[in-house]
Amino acid sequence: MANSRLLEAVPALVDRALQGDRRSIARLISRVEDGGPEAWSALSLIYPRTGRAQIIGVTGAPGTGKSTLVGEIAKLYRKSSPALTVGIVAVDPTSPFSGGAVLGDRIRMRDLSGDEGVFIRSMATRGSLGGLARSTTDVVKVLDAAGFDVIVIETVGAGQSEIEVARTADTVIVVEAPGFGDEVQAIKAGILEIADILVVNKADRDGAQSTVNALHAMLDLGTAPHGLLHHGVLMPSVIPTPAKSDERWQPPILKTIASQGHGIDEVITAVAHHRAFLAAQPEGQQRARLRASMELETILRETLLDRLLQSVGADRLNALIDQVVARTIDPYSAADQLQRAAVQA
Repeated sequence: MANSRLLEAVPALVDRALQGDRRSIARLISRVEDGGPEAWSALSLIYPRTGRAQIIGVTGAPGTGKSTLVGEIAKLYRKSSPALTVGIVAVDPTSPFSGGAVLGDRIRMRDLSGDEGVFIRSMATRGSLGGLARSTTDVVKVLDAAGFDVIVIETVGAGQSEIEVARTADTVIVVEAPGFGDEVQAIKAGILEIADILVVNKADRDGAQSTVNALHAMLDLGTAPHGLLHHGVLMPSVIPTPAKSDERWQPPILKTIASQGHGIDEVITAVAHHRAFLAAQPEGQQRARLRASMELETILRETLLDRLLQSVGADRLNALIDQVVARTIDPYSAADQLQRAAVQA
């Protein structure tokens, strides 16, 4: 009965959020983050209103100035078009003590706090890989449905695991900075695979041009076509690789000094060019299909696993875990037993 009452409250909350009520948007995001029947009900209601916002991912190593860059991007969008609204989803590392976000991007973006056209949400990764919280995509859907024109996702900046942002955003900005071991960091982060736009921030520092040159060299040495193969190993099996070079996006390399607001307009221009490219080339629709495919796969994996564990019961699961620890059974055979038990249940 309690769950029924909760579900009955969802349509009213969704309705207020879609009307732009900021408190309702925040509450709806919290419910979506918590998951469960309420989240599914809400997401089902808002889904027809999604797909309009421009989604930008910003990632890179810690200390490169991602939060400052995101703040400046939001301010310039608002300054250039006051009617345009911006949502920011800042994904922070999870505290091992409270489970909350520990970097506090909302504090670093405090200059935006008084702007009614900007909505900032800081999320904890909750232990998920890829620099994104598991529910980040759903939070972006809430902001999209609520009418925000541009949504910027800032990720943790965890090196090799940043590939997940490329599966959520339309345009991925990878931020580098001089003095961070750029050549090594770029290779670790898989820059050639996830970047739509490369930004060398803190360009007033010594070594900025060397960083730009190193990135140009790595792009020139890259053998995989940009754009379609940079979203991970699942992409080739979902969509074809473009045969013509003019159907491939070539990532520009830009220099910024975000703390002074320098170079931000060039970044926004590059984002606009990339959006126009996606609209004009098959890649735009192909990326949308890829995202839908991967999202469906993720939902199926989670729901099927939950149902399997519920059907076999905690006692059976714990018994098999003990056997795996004792080396009396291997994990593959244990998983097979669980599947068979779920089918028979």
